[in-house]
Amino acid sequence: MNNPHDESQEPLESDEAILIPWQRLSEDALNGVIEEFITREGTDYGQTEYSLADKRDEVMAQVREGRVVIEYAPTSGTCTLRKNR
Repeated sequence: MNNPHDESQEPLESDEAILIPWQRLSEDALNGVIEEFITREGTDYGQTEYSLADKRDEVMAQVREGRVVIEYAPTSGTCTLRKNR
């Protein structure tokens, strides 16, 4: 059993990202992850302007098809999307 006051023990959290199956998220949570991703500063969709709904639908399709995965970083407590390897 881990003693929370024993600093000599290994930390419980890992630096490794955890893949989160999109099916495990509620529809609201999945939409929130996708919208946060597509509204980040520096996200580039080329010269054509797309609405938020169009971008969300495109990314949602990529997630559901398995071309894009959801990663959770335990050390920062954040999620991101990346192309499936």
